[in-house]
Amino acid sequence: MKADAFSLPVDSGCAAPPTREVLRERGQREVFCGLTGIVWLHRKMQDAFFLVVGSRTCAHLLQSAAGVMIFAEPRFATAIIEERDLAGMADCHEELDRVVDRLLARRPEIKQLFLVGSCPSEVIKLDLGKAAERLGAKHAGQVRVLNYSGSGIETTFTEGEDACLASLVPAMPASAPDAAPALLMVGSLPDIVEDQFLRLFAQLGIENVGVLPARTADGLPAVGPNTRILLAQPFLGETAQALEARGAQRIDAPFPFGAEGTTAWLKAAAQAFGIDAKHANAVIAPGRERAKRALEHHREKLAGKRISFLPDSQLEVPLARFLATELGMQPVEVGTPYLNRKLVARDLEQLPQATRISEGQDVDRQLDRVRADRPDLTVCGLGLANPLEAEGLSTKWAIELVFSPIHGFEQAGDLAELFARPLRRRDVLQV
Repeated sequence: MKADAFSLPVDSGCAAPPTREVLRERGQREVFCGLTGIVWLHRKMQDAFFLVVGSRTCAHLLQSAAGVMIFAEPRFATAIIEERDLAGMADCHEELDRVVDRLLARRPEIKQLFLVGSCPSEVIKLDLGKAAERLGAKHAGQVRVLNYSGSGIETTFTEGEDACLASLVPAMPASAPDAAPALLMVGSLPDIVEDQFLRLFAQLGIENVGVLPARTADGLPAVGPNTRILLAQPFLGETAQALEARGAQRIDAPFPFGAEGTTAWLKAAAQAFGIDAKHANAVIAPGRERAKRALEHHREKLAGKRISFLPDSQLEVPLARFLATELGMQPVEVGTPYLNRKLVARDLEQLPQATRISEGQDVDRQLDRVRADRPDLTVCGLGLANPLEAEGLSTKWAIELVFSPIHGFEQAGDLAELFARPLRRRDVLQV
């Protein structure tokens, strides 16, 4: 597919996803849990607090992942489930109410409180939905109380953001029936990247643009049949469904990675809003050219190199598309925890037909395939990287692709650098 060619810019629900054989894996998994999403979400939503109802292990995970110093004042914490709670000797809801009351008395600036479920709270069947309703009524006018699950029992770590944003959708105000068309950009992005996209939308002439998640509680945008949603992240399936249930229509586009991916993403939005194609090209061209020049610097190192993705974040398909079409890499296997064909259709159709697509995880079988394929680079989780490096295989930590600014024109060169760096390191270390 050419970057300038578009069909069905707004998803009608009738387009059949591309047919492609997918290897489905069901076995041992190696991924972080959905609690990890709090690390970037609490930075994005400036007046929100995330209260995990879980164990000391949950608390240690968040402290380690976020790197918070002991004297810092973070906007997340863990209400630790003790042995008395597990034994039924204490009323967990009463205990939770006391924790929340103390928290809000100490932190009156908090306007959104997320009660986040964990593996322990789900195992003991603690109903955080009812707790959120009760506490929301108790503290009405002071704070909005929501809940979602960050449990890792059946999810991967980026699904924590999906569950969090989906919990916000019912709280979004309804747009007026006669309201002008509005664009809703969905997905947590670094502020600098979000601002870049908002400037481009303004230059295109799309004036009414909202963002989910909003930076503050009172900035939550309206949604309705006049809303067109543009996903910035490929792992937001539940959120997209919730928005569509409220009448919004999804704009079908590749994800904004690299020069061509970002161009196609922006042009899909422009076409959905009836923006003149010549004007759209004039607005997009400078950023696209900067991105292409930045990528050219890395193409010589990456072109022709073989790469495999082990399932981790659900970013795998659009990132593999970027590497294949814009940098000339050869994806051997693209594994993803969950393949939402509808959301990644435009990226999936651009992958080489020889690429092996796998969904889910069976660690031992996938490691056997990596050893047999011997790719130049393997993108995988932290727990698998060192063993593969010990076997002489170059690796890239998948989680770095989540924590780094990689979307859009200005970050295209930095994104390519993340893949080129391990190969340069290997060359330097070779004797």
